[in-house]
Amino acid sequence: MLRTAALAALPVLAAAHAAPVVSTFGPLRNRAMPRLSGRGRPDHVALTFDDGPDPRSTPRFLRLLAEREVRATFFLLGREAQRFPDVVREIAAAGHEIGVHGWLHRPLLLRGPRATYDDFARARDTVATITGQTPSLFRPPYGVMSTAAHLAAHRLGLTPVLWTCWGEDWTAHATPESVHRVVTTDLDGGGTILLHDSDCTSAPEAWRATLGALPHILETCEGQGYQVGPLCEHGWRDDAYGLTRKATACRGVSGRRP
Repeated sequence: MLRTAALAALPVLAAAHAAPVVSTFGPLRNRAMPRLSGRGRPDHVALTFDDGPDPRSTPRFLRLLAEREVRATFFLLGREAQRFPDVVREIAAAGHEIGVHGWLHRPLLLRGPRATYDDFARARDTVATITGQTPSLFRPPYGVMSTAAHLAAHRLGLTPVLWTCWGEDWTAHATPESVHRVVTTDLDGGGTILLHDSDCTSAPEAWRATLGALPHILETCEGQGYQVGPLCEHGWRDDAYGLTRKATACRGVSGRRP
């Protein structure tokens, strides 16, 4: 009887675990879950990068952003941060915000609660050790959340945030022109842009298209009257945990603001 009941409960538990996957659908998420999408103040655009750090590519993005006097939010993979701590310190020293993208770039739906928690904690603690500041932002691989991921993020003080527009810059056929076109198709004030400063989970050298597109994306934002900066200057509120991020200058690294 107990075994039968347990088997009967499995579909229910699986459905509960996967329920947050609905947030993966961008148009629905942007309308129904603006906070999770990173929707902020209407005169500002949040610029974010995933999958770094990479010593071949990330410093090039940092130089370009420094030339433009723009700061961004970098969501780092814990394993890559451990491999390239000097690049992590370079990101922080340049005044950029740092969040975590998990330890490994693997779908969260395939992980149970313990494995999910351990993955997040390892990534968070690795970045904290390198920078001296504890990250407070989290972006799930592939933008797919699970119930276990929400619970682990809450326990670890990590706020999930996705995006409102992206560049499809991970593909082999991406070009600077295509990345700019795709980003700006859905770009508006208060939006959050997702780009990649590394090709560790993308087509080889895909980051070059992103780097080529970035000046044009920044110019488009400027032409439309949008300020560009990190999420901590974006004026958005946590969708899940009720913490407020004010539209004021934020600390240059990943730590929680007082």
